[in-house]
Amino acid sequence: MKDRDTRDPHFLVFRDRLFVYTGTWYSGPTTLKREDYDLNHHLGFAAWSDDGTTWHSPSCWKELSVTTSGAPAAFDGKAYLCGRRKPGFESARGVRAATSSRSCSKATTVSFGGTAFFQETAGDETAFLFQDDGAVLAVGRHGAGRNAQLLRSLPPYTDWQRKDLDRPIGGPLIVKWRDRIIVGGRKTTQGTGPKTSLYWLLDDELKEFAELPSGGDTSYPGFVELSPKRALVSYYSSHERDPSGNVITAIYLAELTLKPAASSPDGH
Repeated sequence: MKDRDTRDPHFLVFRDRLFVYTGTWYSGPTTLKREDYDLNHHLGFAAWSDDGTTWHSPSCWKELSVTTSGAPAAFDGKAYLCGRRKPGFESARGVRAATSSRSCSKATTVSFGGTAFFQETAGDETAFLFQDDGAVLAVGRHGAGRNAQLLRSLPPYTDWQRKDLDRPIGGPLIVKWRDRIIVGGRKTTQGTGPKTSLYWLLDDELKEFAELPSGGDTSYPGFVELSPKRALVSYYSSHERDPSGNVITAIYLAELTLKPAASSPDGH
């Protein structure tokens, strides 16, 4: 996208089409300083394909002229995305002011038919999991340094329950694997720095079961179930270096295998 810093893309299969959604910072003809980035100029774009080979060019969705921040999800013929925008387009500049201030940050669910706020302060990256009855469970990052939130709502998704979790989660993931719910994302550890980790969600609490090889700028895990006991997790990380000693950022793929373990809460 001309004059735009395109980042954080997400896939969505919707109505037999493959969509890619992405947020874009306006960066100018050269490169703006990070402190000069303005959330009011951050737009969402989508590209899509019917066969995975021929793609429609990225288009700015006027209904979604917001930050696409978090994995989209589809349910009952509609697609839902997380969008961040300063209410009233306040003039405060920079992502930090937009995502960590009570007075000028909200997150909103966006469907093709309407909107509703699901985080009223420090809105940020959010992942959705729809239940068979239409209820939605979501994990939302809650600004820099704050603990993430567990979010719940029923159709038509205008009223939301919010519960703080016990830790921050960057670039969150929430998926169902058989009868279990997995939450993933970036955590900050003492001494070793950021790591991408996976948790079981049990009674609204996180129980870590895997810390993936990762470090530095790392986040945005993705999940694909291969069988009831095998799955793949993708994520990006910058914990390795090239032959010259320079830090590299790469996308990694981890394989998960469930094995019986009598000591665990659910036998695995």
